[in-house]
Order: sequence, then structure tokens, then C-alpha cells
Amino acid sequence: MSNSELLQSPGHKLKLKGRQRHAASQGHPWVYANELEAPPSTLQAGQSCALHDSRDRFIGYGLVNPKSNIIWRRYSSHKTESTLGAQELQRALAKSIDLRSEETFCRLVWSDADFLPGLIIDRFGDVAVIQSVTAAMDARLDIVAAILNELLGLKEIVFRCDAPIRSHEGVDKFVRTYSGRPLEPAWYEIDGFQYLLDLQDGQKTGFYLDQRPQHKRVGVLASGKRVLDMCCNQGAFAMHCAQAGATEARAVDISEACITATRKNAENNGLPIETVTANAFDYFSEHKGDSWDVIILDPPSFARNRKAVNGALKGYKELNLRAIQSLEPGGILATYCCSHHVSQSDFLRTISEAAADARRSIRVLEVAGQPADHPILLNFPESQYLKGFILQRI
Repeated sequence: MSNSELLQSPGHKLKLKGRQRHAASQGHPWVYANELEAPPSTLQAGQSCALHDSRDRFIGYGLVNPKSNIIWRRYSSHKTESTLGAQELQRALAKSIDLRSEETFCRLVWSDADFLPGLIIDRFGDVAVIQSVTAAMDARLDIVAAILNELLGLKEIVFRCDAPIRSHEGVDKFVRTYSGRPLEPAWYEIDGFQYLLDLQDGQKTGFYLDQRPQHKRVGVLASGKRVLDMCCNQGAFAMHCAQAGATEARAVDISEACITATRKNAENNGLPIETVTANAFDYFSEHKGDSWDVIILDPPSFARNRKAVNGALKGYKELNLRAIQSLEPGGILATYCCSHHVSQSDFLRTISEAAADARRSIRVLEVAGQPADHPILLNFPESQYLKGFILQRI
């Protein structure tokens, strides 16, 4: 079956087995292979297919992949939307763009939370970066790109289809541009700061847009303070703090590439930021006598899957323990977790245990989460991945 035939051809219906309560019946957009009455042996990856419960009641239309453990992903709950072809994609993308208003640096599409399962699109002015993590979206990439060009008049589109999770879908990794020409790193202005972004070969889609509100918020708290930006990535937190009047800003990351990027960004923005290449745990161990007024912890995900959660919580506890021990009285800790496998309550409990071990009294000033352009879909906890707390030692 060609891609054009696949996009227009709805498959047979799938049926949930037994009478047990399935998450899909309660609004969750995923179905696992072991939840079906019979496997979709006649369907191809990327084909549209209806899902019914064990009593034959319609649940929705989704995209199927017999090779994946997540065998069905919902894109619609309406009986009239039996395929996800060009017209349906046009409507869905236009709606997602409209929800982001006129924002030119944002997440345009957040996968299942925008009813485009497996599709992530970040916008950087006149360039869009697309991630596809499913075979179904791979088959629709050229149509998606053409629609984006039509709606936004983009200069370039980068396909960053290189996430490790693609192996679970049975598809290869690739990176390319829509034009076929390489996209060189360039300076982009985000929230008043210049960043040198490599949208084709940098981390993820090139910049962590989800933390933009937190960059600003923590910056406000940094005036006249000594600031440590741990796991700094490209130095956004440190730059906001330095611009706000921090008396000292030090940015630390294990990645030499991140430290190089932070140094270039700081220099180009005329900001005095000290950079250190180091593992976060090792850094705290080697600088036990140091103390700070503001510490930011924004590490990469410690839990890539459910099996890694216990180990991740130990890591988060140890990292927060060392940070709390390094806080001056009255000091601020802005700490974040970007794993959807770790719940907000578990993250807070872990920080509480770290504070107890450090024998410090800590109060919560603010609860943080992902911004509106990274929407959270009720009954789909996987869509909520970013959580954080702004804390104060008292």
C-alpha cells in the first residue's frame, strides 16, 4: 500500500478484550497490544483504524502500528474522521497554530495532546523543527511540511527524526531539511537574548522552549544574588539572572558542547558568566564549602522508562540534597524534573526527604510546570512531563 493509499484508507476496527476497565475507555489515547481481543494482523503501520470497547461501543479513530507495543494511538473521537489525510491534517495543524496565537518561538504541536500522535513541532521564527516518533507520522511528514509552509511561510523545515524511541516503532532514524540544503547554526533572539542555535544537529529540537517562563521567573529572583545554574544547557537561566543583576553567575554542565554554547551566548549578550564543565554530582562533592543565594537544578530526565523510576528518584534526591546543603539561609532553589514517569507528588516527596537529610527547613514558594504551548491532556498523564518547585531555605 502506498503512502497516499494508506492516508485515505481506514482499516478494520479493533476491539478491546474482556470487560475490564481500559484506560482508552476513559480518554487515554493509547492502546497496548495485550489489551486487544485480536491483533491487527491485516493492517499496515500508519493506517487509520476504529477502536471499540468489548461491548462494541465506538471509542475513536487512531493510527495503528502492529510492530509497536503501543499498537493504537487516537487522533479523533468523532465517527466522521475515519482517516488522517491531507484535509484532516490541515484542520488539526491550523487549530494547533491558532491555539498558540501569534507566538513565533513556541511548541506548535505537542503530539497526542494536540491529537497528532507522534508529531512534535517547535517553531523558531521562520524555521520549524519537526520530530516524528511514529511510523504513522513518518508517512505523513511531507504533507505536514507542505501545510506548515502554506500556513506560516517558513524559510526552512528541519526533520529531527532521530529520537531513540523510534526503534520501538520499527523505523530508522534520520535528520534532513525540507529543502535538502544543510541548515547552519544561526543566532536567534528569544525573550530578548541572542542564542546561537544548531537546529539541525543540536540537542532535541535545538532549544528547550518549555522552560522559557521559568527562565524569566528565576531571573526576577536573582537581583543582587550569587547564582549557580546547574545542568545549564545553553545558559538561559544564568543569562536571565545576570541580566537581572546577579552579582555572580556560574553555569555548569557535563557537556562541553553546552558549555561552549553557553560561553558564546554569554559573550554575545555581554553578560559576565563563569562556565564550568563538570558532572553535577561531582561538582557539588568537589565544592562542599561553596554556598549560593540561588541554585537552579534543571537536569535531563533521569527516568527514560518506568523501570528506571526508583533509580531516578535516588538521583533526584541526592542532587537536591547537595544543592540544599549549598544554599545560604534565605536562599532560593529552583528545581525541575522533566520525566513523565516521575509524578509531581513523588518529586516533591523526594525533595522533602533531601531537605530532612540536610536538616534544613524549606518552604515552597511556587509550583512550576510546562507552559500552555505544551498542553496537558486530562486522562493522559504522559502529556505532563515537566514539573518543578521554587523553594526557599528558612
